[in-house]
Amino acid sequence: MGGQAKAKKKNKAKRKDTKPNEGALMSPQERMKAKMQERAKKKTAEKYTVDQLLEKTEECIDNFDFDMARLYCQRALDIEPANLTILDMLGNICAELGDSLTAVHVYLKAVELSPEEGHSKYMYLGQIHTGMEAVQYFSKGTEASAFGAAAFPSEGAITKKEVSVAFCSIAEIFFTDLCMEEGAADRCKEAINKALQYDEHNPEALQLMASYLFSIEKTEEGREYLKKSVSSWLPSLQKKEESLASAAHDMEEEENQTKVRAQVLVFQRQQRDKDRTHHDLSFDLVLIARKEIALHLKKFLVWER
Repeated sequence: MGGQAKAKKKNKAKRKDTKPNEGALMSPQERMKAKMQERAKKKTAEKYTVDQLLEKTEECIDNFDFDMARLYCQRALDIEPANLTILDMLGNICAELGDSLTAVHVYLKAVELSPEEGHSKYMYLGQIHTGMEAVQYFSKGTEASAFGAAAFPSEGAITKKEVSVAFCSIAEIFFTDLCMEEGAADRCKEAINKALQYDEHNPEALQLMASYLFSIEKTEEGREYLKKSVSSWLPSLQKKEESLASAAHDMEEEENQTKVRAQVLVFQRQQRDKDRTHHDLSFDLVLIARKEIALHLKKFLVWER
């Protein structure tokens, strides 16, 4: 009996030893780092609210300090890990910093939490992927659930122009990477038509339609769309160039006037210096003349005596 009891105790001890230890796989440095991060999170939560951290984040973004913006935004996310607004903001900041891996991770987390809400995450994921995977992300972003007609008036909602650009991206993929896929031409034309439906003056969509028509040997129609594309951006470009030329001319005129004013000031200063010199010389001559008169008068008085 005693032997069985000892064996049971040994087995219990062994079973206890086989329980997984959460910190066993972490090095001492990693455990220390994890503890410091937890402490930092607690201090941040005690010192700032999420709204205050987001306000700090926006201030840093306005000042183009994206590194500090990332720190504040990450702190806010530590407090509310499932906040879609924070995830979207952090994804945009990481994209601005060129950290595409973190941006993708953040946007995928946002997709996991809310696949039917928001569009920017799908736009970025579509841009960073290629082929059919990119098409799926762009298509998801342009679905009615993300861009419904009721969503357009709301603050911060995507614009029709942005939807048009997204459909242009889909069309370009079927024009290039997926051009050999079955039905690629039809899907390309469908995407271009939708792009023009949302923004009929989009020069990119008009140019894509021209390229598509040229590819199926409809040259005349293609030329018409190409003319429309050029006419949609060329006048504004010419106006901008004229504005820049006018601004350059105004700057040149102002610079010339500044030079003239500077020359006038130098001339006036030189004249004042000359006048002052003549005045000083005249005064000196008067003093000399007075001294000579006084000397002659003194001599005359002495002679009279």
